[in-house]
This record gives sequence, C-alpha cells and structure tokens, in this order.
Amino acid sequence: MRAYRYDHLHLRSPDPEKAAAFYTGLLGATEKARLDNNGALRIVLDLGGVTVFVEQVPAATPVPPPAPFVGIEHIGLVVDDIAAAIEELRGQGVAILAEPKQIKPGLSIAFIGGPDGVRIELLERK
Repeated sequence: MRAYRYDHLHLRSPDPEKAAAFYTGLLGATEKARLDNNGALRIVLDLGGVTVFVEQVPAATPVPPPAPFVGIEHIGLVVDDIAAAIEELRGQGVAILAEPKQIKPGLSIAFIGGPDGVRIELLERK
C-alpha cells in the first residue's frame, strides 16, 4: 500500500489576519510564512506541530452550519490543565462552547469557539 503522511490543515477566513492572531495570541501557534495564493493572503502557522494554512476568502463565502454536521467538525488540542486553560481563555473573551467535563477516567474535554465558526476541543489526558 502507498504511504500517506499528514501535511496540513486548511482553514478559510474572510479575515486571515484576525484568525491567525487568535491562534498565535491565544493558542500559542507560531507564524511560519505569509504567501500570496492567486491574490489571496495565506498565513502559514504551526499549531502544536500541525501546519495550518489560514487563507483569505471573499466575505460572502458560506460558513459551516452549527455542529454536529458531516465532515471535519473540530480541531482537538491537548492541554496539561484544562480548567486553567478554560479560565485563561475565558478571561481573554473566548467563547466557551462546553465547560470542562470528564468523559471517562483520565480524559476531560471542553470546547471553545474559534474564528469563522471553527470549534476547538481542548483535551486533558492523565
């Protein structure tokens, strides 16, 4: 069988500057590059070892429906202390979509709202 390897996650935004600032300023992503992709700004980020392209789209581009829906529904990020992370993000004005809860021994999750309707799951694994 042919080998497949992960390369990137592609997010689209009418305001890639604002979206990238959310990921760098609040979630610790680092900016790796800025490119012109056929007239659209693409900001390349490293988010916890995952390459994320944040690319500009026209303002009238449809947004995803409220979850759940078919397709990629959210981004999952591991944190060491989910309660502290949620309080820190709440203090920065981030929308908390679901408060932390333990879903099984050793695993707690919470959801926050990111730019452009992106749902972000925070996980604490012990």
